[in-house]
Amino acid sequence: MRENANIQNKTSMNTQEIVCCGMFVALMAVGAKINIVLPLGTGVTVSLQILFAVLAGLLLGPRDGFISVLVYLLLGLFGLPIYAHGGGPYYVLKPTYGFLIGFASAALVTGLLLNMFKKKTRVTYFIAAELGMLTYYVWGLLYFYIMTNFLIADTAPIRLKELMTVWFFSTVWIDALITLLAASLGYRLSSVFSYLTSNKR
Repeated sequence: MRENANIQNKTSMNTQEIVCCGMFVALMAVGAKINIVLPLGTGVTVSLQILFAVLAGLLLGPRDGFISVLVYLLLGLFGLPIYAHGGGPYYVLKPTYGFLIGFASAALVTGLLLNMFKKKTRVTYFIAAELGMLTYYVWGLLYFYIMTNFLIADTAPIRLKELMTVWFFSTVWIDALITLLAASLGYRLSSVFSYLTSNKR
């Protein structure tokens, strides 16, 4: 009986975890509205969403961090105006939707990488956060390239050089600094969230 209870605790979410996930759903929505349009003439923006996505992975772990970002994505697809420019199912047709998918990947991979380290230090938090952030770009760039070159007929194809120059190199250094902040915050807040998501009281 005790063994079954332990298995259930590992696969289900307690009330504290649900609340924490809900908080990060809200933070992702807020982060979408805090953005800066870069003067590149292409609509490239930098927002605080990568900060909260990476923090979700660091503080909630891979499962809950991924779930929190996934719920945010689903709510936006269902029509809630929580994306940077609203919401709705048509968003999947935007070439930039891959970057939204990338936020879920960043949370998942960041959490998985951090769990691989037996000793949690500032350095391990930084490594997990930065590598998780890079997976955000993998999804974003791949989705953008496929949608622009193969699936959207009324959009001019984009060359790989232009894709990397405009959508990666122009912003990755900013996101790297934001992610560094996320790693620092995650390290400082880890004990607090460990207590909040624990069944022990």
